[in-house]
Amino acid sequence: MPTPLKDIVGSEGMELAGRKIALCVTGSVAAIHSPTIARELMRHGADVHVVMSPAAQRLVRPELFEWATGNPVVTELTGRSEHILLAGEWEGKADLVLVAPCTANTVGKLANGVDDTPVTTVLSCALGNSIPIIIAPAMHEPMARNPFVVTSLERLKKHGVEIVEPRIEEGKAKIADVEQIVDAVIKRLGKRDLKGLNVLVTGGPTIEPIDPVRIISNRSSGKMGLALAVEASRRGADVTLVMGPGKVNPPEWMNVIKAGSTEEMAKAVQKCLKNSKIDVAILAAAPADYAPAAKAEQKISSRSKPSLTLTLKATPKIVNSIKKLSPKTFLVAFKAEHGLTTKELINRANALMREARADMVAANMTGEGTAFGGEDNEIYLLSKGKKVTHIPRASKREVAAKLLDAVSAEMKGRT
Repeated sequence: MPTPLKDIVGSEGMELAGRKIALCVTGSVAAIHSPTIARELMRHGADVHVVMSPAAQRLVRPELFEWATGNPVVTELTGRSEHILLAGEWEGKADLVLVAPCTANTVGKLANGVDDTPVTTVLSCALGNSIPIIIAPAMHEPMARNPFVVTSLERLKKHGVEIVEPRIEEGKAKIADVEQIVDAVIKRLGKRDLKGLNVLVTGGPTIEPIDPVRIISNRSSGKMGLALAVEASRRGADVTLVMGPGKVNPPEWMNVIKAGSTEEMAKAVQKCLKNSKIDVAILAAAPADYAPAAKAEQKISSRSKPSLTLTLKATPKIVNSIKKLSPKTFLVAFKAEHGLTTKELINRANALMREARADMVAANMTGEGTAFGGEDNEIYLLSKGKKVTHIPRASKREVAAKLLDAVSAEMKGRT
């Protein structure tokens, strides 16, 4: 039966559509984050069913999880055999069991076959039924260093249990960020069509200093590049993100190379291409096209110079270097314009494709909440020898997913 409690399902994407996830909550203070984890999983299309240990119930009320998921919460095992319903060998079982947070106590029990709570019994069934298990440990740091806990975690890894490593802060092994946990689930259950590929993504603006205080830059936020990097990572790619000083913060787990100026970004990209095999390069950054010919060593005084004339020089065209350094890399170039007709935009994108020898060009128009600084984007995707594909205005995450669908299809055609 439809319920208003589930009106957020799919609001951020449908990567987990049709997937049933058992979210097990154990007795750590980090359980206060578990309702948020449940809601984020739902926003990506999942149907979430919560199982709580007695210790968890003393920290967070089951009613909160019933509200968060729109489903009844398992707090004890009854004649309905809840552990079998969620992790038994039948059609309605969960597709994945997530333990977040997972205490040292639960780690030890799972590693040694102990099932004395609703959580450990569900886990016991899941492990015996080859249902994927992901755990996000949370405990005090000395407990995380306990050799028996360390041994238990290694033992679980050998049996296919995935660990989302905690953050060591303030003497505690704190539960991983919600985004990192959700990403781990999506990676396990979502598309894996980019698995085994090394993907290089650039994002954000670059800055060119006029003096130690003032810069030349543009309105790029880095949101498109980040969306592409996250989506590619979720699909199994090994991603490197070269990011200019935009308005977004990449997740801690992502391999990020920070760049300031266009020259710094160019050198970072070239180093990646020289040091490793890059299968796909997606240049979504908006590097500055011009830089001051000379940088003032001190702040220019506006009082002594009421007017200022700058001489600008062209910056390196990063996109033109990709095929020269790595001819086999599949290159996706971005072309941003303003105030053009669609035909003019596509013509300029075609010119860029020829100049850079790109395999694809994503052409977009800036303004009115799209592209630079906005939450949405709308692109015309050009491929060699194929007609133009229009990706209508949508969130940058959705546009990233559709663009990578096209890249995936092209890469499959190469094998």
